[in-house]
Amino acid sequence: MMTNSVSLRLAAVRELLPTHEIDALLVSGPENRRYLSGFTASDPSWGMLLITPAAALLLTDFRYQAWAQQEVPDFEVRIYKVDLAETLGEHLKALKVRRLGFEAVHLTYQQHQRLTQAVADAGLQVAWQPLEGLVEGLRQIKTGAELAVMRRALTLTETVMRQVAEELAPGQTERQVAWEIEKRLREGGAEGLAFPPIVAAGPNSARPHHHPGDYALKNGEPIIIDMGARIDGYCADMTRTFIIGPADEHFRKIYSLVRQAQARAEAGLKAGMDSLAGDGLAREVIAAAGFGEAFGHSLGHGVGLAVHETPNLSPSEARRSVLPAGCVLTVEPGIYLAGWGGVRLENMVLLHPEGAEVLNQPGYFYEWD
Repeated sequence: MMTNSVSLRLAAVRELLPTHEIDALLVSGPENRRYLSGFTASDPSWGMLLITPAAALLLTDFRYQAWAQQEVPDFEVRIYKVDLAETLGEHLKALKVRRLGFEAVHLTYQQHQRLTQAVADAGLQVAWQPLEGLVEGLRQIKTGAELAVMRRALTLTETVMRQVAEELAPGQTERQVAWEIEKRLREGGAEGLAFPPIVAAGPNSARPHHHPGDYALKNGEPIIIDMGARIDGYCADMTRTFIIGPADEHFRKIYSLVRQAQARAEAGLKAGMDSLAGDGLAREVIAAAGFGEAFGHSLGHGVGLAVHETPNLSPSEARRSVLPAGCVLTVEPGIYLAGWGGVRLENMVLLHPEGAEVLNQPGYFYEWD
């Protein structure tokens, strides 16, 4: 990660400290830690950031010292020898922190108990302020450099999707196809997978997040494949639904309806839109055709350092937001019918004030009269 990117992100998060009336922010979420510091460690327990208006510390242990020092030149790497809680207390005292913001979503109850107790035992009076979405809000807006990496991840995902789709054959198991996806993504240059691939065939495709098993692919049954590469920390997310052999009228009807709903959403989404209205673009199409109850998940979600991040295209009032320019979202309507199967189609889009730019290459769809 470029040093100037870290500097700009640090400056942005520091500007938010007075807004939340805190003296410092404790960052424990691994994606947020990477975004703000450049430290690529993925495990939540491998370190925390402590950020004040004047200081930027990465608190970690000896195992990650050399790694951290190489990746985070904008942060002071502080090694704790015995316990993070004790070390944190020392730094809070030295920095005169009295109001500490922490990530309520990422700091576990056990960690919170241990850290607050250690700070209290040190004789410090620190008010712990739970926060949600502070860093995630910054992460929503993708820079040109971030988008370039995400496009690479998506291009690799599309390449492997095409390769695997061309080789689908009766008798293959879901698990075999999933392994082929993982192998080819890694051989193609992915540092890892954005998430374990979903391969759901036949009646299993009625389960949106089916775990691939020993079910064998058959002619004439829907096959949902949901997959994504991870490159330089950034994720891609793409879903297609296939069928081996001729498609019957029922499959054509469901597939065409899902494609119509997706196309309407892609044409109507734009920055500044209410997220509920964005979700409704596709949901209204499916509901009008009588399949509203069969589309039970959100239309989409943000993608970046995490495969699921804000903002959300959800019918939930609790997740409502205004969609910002520069965010990357998935558009993934689906219809799932128990006993038969399902169809889901997923693209990634970049929101602009004038509309949504589809990042996927054209194609990969069945087109019928």
